Amino acid sequence: MFKIVRVIYTAKPEYVSHNKENIERVMKDLRAANHSGIKYATYIQEDGKTFMHFTHFENEEASKLLNSLPSFKQFQDELKANGIEVPPKADHLSLVDSSYDIFNKS
Repeated sequence: MFKIVRVIYTAKPEYVSHNKENIERVMKDLRAANHSGIKYATYIQEDGKTFMHFTHFENEEASKLLNSLPSFKQFQDELKANGIEVPPKADHLSLVDSSYDIFNKS
């Protein structure tokens, strides 16, 4: 069963650059892990400080992998300690349909 999570928050303007660097480290580690069960993208809204993280997990194992990454833990800890203007709001979503296979099955 897929697990789909969208998280939206607003960073303090002076923290935006550092937040982007932390996100880049997480993405680098995810690419290195090469886990086919995680699809993760982060976007920034027009205000330049509101972030949206959008994650598809194929299963619970994939979710645990992300949460176990030191770079992800660092990202979360530093954001909570230094960077929040509007706290994160997490939404758990259910897939209705997609124009592509999110997780290709061989």
